[in-house]
Amino acid sequence: MHYCARLAGVSLRRYTTDAATLAECVTRYYERFQPDAIWLSADTWVTAQAMGAPVAFSDGDSPMSGTGEPLVSQPADVDKIPPPDPGSQGRWPMMLDALQRIRRGVGEDVCLVACFDQYPFSLACALMGIETSLMKAFDDPPLLEAVMAKAVDYASAYALSLDRAGADVLSGGDSPAGLLGPELYHKVAWPFACRLVERLKASTVKPVTLHICGSATAVVSDMAATGVDALELDQRVDLTAAARIVGPGVGLWGNLDPVALLAQAAPRQVRQTTMELVRSMRSVGHARFVASSGCTLAVETPAENLDAFFAAVKEGG
Repeated sequence: MHYCARLAGVSLRRYTTDAATLAECVTRYYERFQPDAIWLSADTWVTAQAMGAPVAFSDGDSPMSGTGEPLVSQPADVDKIPPPDPGSQGRWPMMLDALQRIRRGVGEDVCLVACFDQYPFSLACALMGIETSLMKAFDDPPLLEAVMAKAVDYASAYALSLDRAGADVLSGGDSPAGLLGPELYHKVAWPFACRLVERLKASTVKPVTLHICGSATAVVSDMAATGVDALELDQRVDLTAAARIVGPGVGLWGNLDPVALLAQAAPRQVRQTTMELVRSMRSVGHARFVASSGCTLAVETPAENLDAFFAAVKEGG
């Protein structure tokens, strides 16, 4: 969560590459706002980098992103990706170190959500490019499936390492999969998301979540059917409608607008909108609900707006 870096006054380069800095920033965020849960995340390229994808910073205060030629363009490239080793590849060791530092800093009673980065289709997009991955869904499904199968191995290895290191919740995103549309999502991305969740559930009892940005209502049913414990949904989804779709057994997490509301509105409006969200979820009887931003906080979010949000949640909860 890059907001933690801004709050502590450090660059994203330091935040996303140094375990001690990342842990200190998250710990400061917890000490300042006292939330019910805190988040371990660097950027969306941690696992892709571990797989061998070339990454770089555009400047000192931007998150790391892909650079250069895609890692995979033909079947032989998939075979060159080594087996996952969370103890040695990319920034995985740094992230595991940061998690343990955060746990020591905040204690055992604070819920620590660890982002294992990307679900299989999104990892394929990082390794091949989004446009290429979308095209391969039509003209070369075997290559796309081979990449996603390798992605299952990597995502599960990292997630289970985070579990063993002390995470309470395992969170992952699959936002590029939202570009597929409901039919292609079910055919292409969903089976591999299911495979990943099944593998995680076979090895841990920790809750697993799934996030897809944008108007994900059309795929909410399939998202829930992956077997995850909760869905992280953004402000373009009607959470009361989502609650009716998924039923009481699946948690819902969201979905205040991180920019128009939390970053740009007045504290009074933040409080009012938060209370309305809490009341609306109570009105449909969905007990498994976590009030939060719909996506990552904007770094320019005023602290007083977060104060208003947390106060409203505690008052309404």
